[in-house]
Amino acid sequence: MKIAIASNGEDETSEVSEVTGRAHFFLLFEDNKLVKTIKNPFRMGGGGAGFSVAEMLSEEKVQIIVSGKIGPNVKSVLDSKGMKHIELHGVSVKDALEKAK
Repeated sequence: MKIAIASNGEDETSEVSEVTGRAHFFLLFEDNKLVKTIKNPFRMGGGGAGFSVAEMLSEEKVQIIVSGKIGPNVKSVLDSKGMKHIELHGVSVKDALEKAK
């Protein structure tokens, strides 16, 4: 199972981002191992970041997304693609990964 965690930093000690579409990074895990770090290309710029992030993570074959807040645009795309979403606040990426399993 592939899990993406919206993060403020590039490693497991970083805090989970409070936002999804404008998160700094997405850390992708498979079998509890970090397999990819994506610097969010949609963080800056105009509208539609949530939609674009959801599409990007779908293309990465992510099954669960963890973020501080999952906005309605992201949620609608995730739901349409059968992807699960979990909201967690004020925790490290490592702790979020444990709770998402």
